[in-house]
Amino acid sequence: MKTKGKIIISLLICLIAIIFGIGVGSIYIHPMDVIEILMHNFFSTPISADISETSISIVWKLRLPRTILAFIVGGALAVSGTVMQSVLKNPLASSYTLGVSSGASVGAAIVIVTGFTIPLLNMLTLPFVGLLCGLLTVYLSVKFASRMDSNMENNTIILVGMVFSLFINAILTLITAIAREHVTQLTYWQMGSFASKDWSVIAILFPIVIIGVIWLMRYSQELDIMTFGEEQAFTMGIDVPQLKWLLLGLAAALTGSAISFVGVIGFIDLIAPHVVRRIFGSSHKIVIPMSMLFGGAFMVLCDLAARTIASPSELPVGSITALIGAPFFAYIYFSKRKDK
Repeated sequence: MKTKGKIIISLLICLIAIIFGIGVGSIYIHPMDVIEILMHNFFSTPISADISETSISIVWKLRLPRTILAFIVGGALAVSGTVMQSVLKNPLASSYTLGVSSGASVGAAIVIVTGFTIPLLNMLTLPFVGLLCGLLTVYLSVKFASRMDSNMENNTIILVGMVFSLFINAILTLITAIAREHVTQLTYWQMGSFASKDWSVIAILFPIVIIGVIWLMRYSQELDIMTFGEEQAFTMGIDVPQLKWLLLGLAAALTGSAISFVGVIGFIDLIAPHVVRRIFGSSHKIVIPMSMLFGGAFMVLCDLAARTIASPSELPVGSITALIGAPFFAYIYFSKRKDK
């Protein structure tokens, strides 16, 4: 099948995932009713009399913003993982490798435990501090790696990132042990959730993610070249260390922005790039936007599972992605070893 056909099918799958994400729940709303409600709210089209006000309210005020947010977060994580794997030439690499999630978790833990609030930001204090700490961790990891190795070899960056992650996780464990009254809140944040999120979060996160993805797509050609090796990139006039700084920073910013609002959600950035490359090939001009679509759709379905499997209770969405992602991680790891 040609690439154009695959893209059309992918878009249809995303649309179906979103419609089911909106319609399925403790109160089931038929897909056609979902479409009719959306058309009514977006384009003021007539709506059937048999569609209740309750259904309209559930779709527009509760499930639509939650589903859209899940799609945006999943897309951001997937694109971030795609870039990380290409830059570091490691199929198991992700922003979490460099400590984004660990840094964000410590920042969030400090806010949760102390009740610290930044004037003017108020409720946005937690996501802001989480993002700041996540990016600071990545900066320190890459900076330390560049001091150890001026060429910024991929293995050096990965190893330093893992060391920083372990150190920061130790700090997080210490905070959790001391502040036992906040254990439930801290644990839930570290597993991620889209509950109680509204349009205001989307209004902040959507432009950040779109700008980040478009910015990364500008470097599609350089990413393609780097896939063949850094020596090849050097010979073609690419400043590899500087480009690594930029791409790793942008990828980390995408991840940090996403998880700062909803908590830590892993494995999406590991799964999506592999599936997309298997279907569409290795050209980043296609892989980056399709990773966003696949990651978004996959996150919507994971969130759907998180809020329906144990209904009326809700599971952390991170637990669902981990249940799927951990076996996938093992498969990638052992399949790569078998190829050697």
